[in-house]
Amino acid sequence: MSKDVLENAEMIMDEALDAVKRRLGKLRTGKASPVLLDGMMVEYYGSPTPLKQLATVAAPEARLLTVKPFDRSSIGAIEKAIQSGNLGLNPSNDGMMIRIQIPELTEERRREFGKMAKDIGEDGKVAIRRARQDGNDEIKKEQKDGEITEDELHADRDSIQKLTDRFCAGVDEIVKAKEAEIMEI
Repeated sequence: MSKDVLENAEMIMDEALDAVKRRLGKLRTGKASPVLLDGMMVEYYGSPTPLKQLATVAAPEARLLTVKPFDRSSIGAIEKAIQSGNLGLNPSNDGMMIRIQIPELTEERRREFGKMAKDIGEDGKVAIRRARQDGNDEIKKEQKDGEITEDELHADRDSIQKLTDRFCAGVDEIVKAKEAEIMEI
């Protein structure tokens, strides 16, 4: 097998694992984390602008987020974006910065977030398996074209399967850790 097929499959699987990490990072756990507000867009002077470009987000306490705008005139727009962000957060501002108390999660909400974490993990595994399928298709094509032998085809399939197993186990590990974090009181 050309080394490219295995490297390409590994790269795609790694991207899928990173996507799972990013998506799980945005899942609320009852603890303050600046990641909760990553990707949030604020209507600023008529155009959607990433919150990161307008303010510094910090977690000075376990259940408190602070958002300190670079331009104080944007504080109202930032507060409005956080309220309408479907995160269940209630910001308050003092004219200088926005404070967001992270409410305790109910048992029902914890289970819901745990299920969401599993769904995110399953999406990641689907992407990893798709990369495996693409790699297997590529090596079948190489074997059909006479570039590799039947034995090399089986060895290459085994290599791709080991890679798939490793990345799927990584997803399971990350999801399990996130579920534990969500269920932690």
